[in-house]
Amino acid sequence: MVFSGRTWEVRSSPERGGPRSNLFDAKNVWVDSRGFLHLKISQADGVWSAAELYTTERLGFGRYQFKILGHPETMDKSIVFGLFNYPTEDVGVDGTNEIDIEFATWGGAQTVHGNWSVWPAVPGVDYTHKAYDAALNTDQSTHRFVWSKKSVIFQSLRGQSDTSKGLYRQWTFAPRDFSTRIPQAAMPLHMNLWIYSDSATPVPSDGKEREIVVTEFKYTPL
Repeated sequence: MVFSGRTWEVRSSPERGGPRSNLFDAKNVWVDSRGFLHLKISQADGVWSAAELYTTERLGFGRYQFKILGHPETMDKSIVFGLFNYPTEDVGVDGTNEIDIEFATWGGAQTVHGNWSVWPAVPGVDYTHKAYDAALNTDQSTHRFVWSKKSVIFQSLRGQSDTSKGLYRQWTFAPRDFSTRIPQAAMPLHMNLWIYSDSATPVPSDGKEREIVVTEFKYTPL
């Protein structure tokens, strides 16, 4: 699949897998006539499936920007929308080398849906996380992170912009021990929409299908 000028692999598997024992179906990921990417959680004959795709190339230090159409801050408590890089086996194990923008309440009733996190470059080190209120007064938003050797800067903006116009939340993570707390290797970039549940067969708590639209992804190397 080609989206925003890049080639992506779409995850599809008959076997359940992480996160949280979801099924992933390629039919839940498509690009429309406008060039916009759609991610959907759907059900067929009572079986629910999620959506995920990732770049075929590894992306390193740089500016990662996502323009979103919709209201990810109003999703059901069981739905997670993730924008993140994730390590291949040669880079690191699960729980390391990951930078996340996520919209979720992780099954809770809180109103704060925005989540930023940075997972360490090595095992045995705690990850760092910041939650924020992603409330919007528009169905168009821009979310980005700038990843460098020594820091990760997160930003959320109202509207769709390549500048700082509409900026309403920002967080800079710049630890002294950056070489262990910030990923240092290039990785594929993932986007997913999935169901957060302890069940072996996850179902949205409100029983509704969900869809989110990404109008553009832009990566600018440092």
